[in-house]
Amino acid sequence: MAATTIIDRVTALVTPICNDLGLDLYDIEYGGGQLTVTIDARPGAAPPATDDGGDDDGADQDAPAPRGPGVTLDVLSLATRLISRELDHADPIPGHYTLEVTSPGLERTLRTPAHFTRSVGSEVAVRLRDVAGGDRRVHGVLSAAGEQMFTVTRPDGTEREVPYEQVDRARTVFHWGPAPKPAKGAKPKPAVAARTPKNPTPTTAPDDITEAPAPCVTST
Repeated sequence: MAATTIIDRVTALVTPICNDLGLDLYDIEYGGGQLTVTIDARPGAAPPATDDGGDDDGADQDAPAPRGPGVTLDVLSLATRLISRELDHADPIPGHYTLEVTSPGLERTLRTPAHFTRSVGSEVAVRLRDVAGGDRRVHGVLSAAGEQMFTVTRPDGTEREVPYEQVDRARTVFHWGPAPKPAKGAKPKPAVAARTPKNPTPTTAPDDITEAPAPCVTST
């Protein structure tokens, strides 16, 4: 079955679930035996309740405290359970595959006109396909997005209109802020290689930083 057909079938199944949860279906990708469903909070919307109708006695049915824009880990887990259940029932993909449900994160991949429209006002970095006599990299603020092209206002104030068909890769850009300066006369500490634990625990970002929670993965 063609990947586009699978994506269309999964989209039809997942969209009602996202609507019921007050979420937006941001993207669906399928390839190499992995189905990735990216969901996002609607701008200004309160997080949904995290009870999926199960019979867990004493479970907390209240919505998690809002942490700004984005999807909380509790909501991501709930969406994963509901989507996995629906896919098991409808069986839109032949054979075995891995389901990953995630959120766009701080730096969002922009693939469709809807993605660009949603990110108007954000700083973006765009790499173009072969463009004769022009710069293949465009960086600036996404100032407008239409059905056929989008406009980027560059740091020097000039604007560049880019047709979607010319885009190779595009993403939003997030700045964490400048690193603190070392104290005068202080010796730099030697670099230490980071070690990843065998079973890392997913965490959510502190209240003043919006960060994508760890994706939820399940095999079907």
